[in-house]
Amino acid sequence: MAPSPEAVRLAKRLRGLRDSQDVTLTQSQLAKALSHDVRVAVATISSWESLTNPKLPPADRLRSYALLFCTDRHNADGTPKMTAERDLTADERGRFEELHEELLGLRDAASRLQGTATGSSGSGSYTWDFENGPITIICPEAPTDERPDLANEKDPNYTRMYRYADLDALMELWGHVRASNPELPITHRLPSEVKADDMSGHLVVLGGIGWNHVTKRLLKTLREMPISQFEVSDLKTGEIFKASDVGGQEFRPVFEDGDDGPELVEDVALLTRLRNPFNSNRTITICNGIHSRGVLGAVRTLTDIAVRERNEAYLSKHFPDGLFAMLLRVPVVNGEAISPDLEIPENRLYQWEPDHKVTKE
Repeated sequence: MAPSPEAVRLAKRLRGLRDSQDVTLTQSQLAKALSHDVRVAVATISSWESLTNPKLPPADRLRSYALLFCTDRHNADGTPKMTAERDLTADERGRFEELHEELLGLRDAASRLQGTATGSSGSGSYTWDFENGPITIICPEAPTDERPDLANEKDPNYTRMYRYADLDALMELWGHVRASNPELPITHRLPSEVKADDMSGHLVVLGGIGWNHVTKRLLKTLREMPISQFEVSDLKTGEIFKASDVGGQEFRPVFEDGDDGPELVEDVALLTRLRNPFNSNRTITICNGIHSRGVLGAVRTLTDIAVRERNEAYLSKHFPDGLFAMLLRVPVVNGEAISPDLEIPENRLYQWEPDHKVTKE
């Protein structure tokens, strides 16, 4: 399928910036210049500049482009010098803001048509596009007494996947991560199988603290994030969330009386993307919930074709560095989790970003 004109326009603009120097930068030189915090591969630069199959850069990378090309500062070898935003002069800041706005506008225009007319990865889930690997998805393990008979290794029809909890969320996410990163190593593991090397790559953690001790460990390790999850005596089926920076507000599911007892009608999801605390050059993404419907809702926020483009655009606009934490309302209808649309204010229960800008919706 041919790429959209908007995607090609952004690719041409990025290539034009690289060619606009006194001496044309090679893609290798540009990759090195942009690797001031997280490494950028030469192949990644090539994919962003491709006119036949362009891949949209993450929004935070466009900010780096704007910082690099808004000044006339150079390194000793003549290549552009990356300057921190706080060190820009008034004129440089004006050029930075103008170029940054232009690039984000081009990206947003291409993003709106990503699902129908672009020749990129095809998933439309830019949060799940990684520049490097490995990528490890850690999925909770169902307690022994909750597993079906086929999870028993002694059964002739033993099926390992029956050991997994939140299997709906894993299967939903697995295909999107694989489609977006066909050349990167991707694995899924149970918490008991996690190795030290896994923790230093890109991590995607599914499920809550009850069945995934890695989630529990990470929520304690990510001390900067003011969201915690804990058990309460009046809810035996999951653990609720609390945000410490808005007076310790609690976020709970909603039940209604049904023919067979209380029926879950709204769950709460935690969707988080931060720097990996064990390797700042990699990321950690947490898709968590009070119940399994919340975990699935967190995943489908950025995989469901009905809402993912709008949701990616919302994240790009409100979290340009690509780092955030959100608590989301997940409606449940006839037992099915409804994917949260971030453009609906009622679905955004709470949001936070690492520079401590807090919004209580």
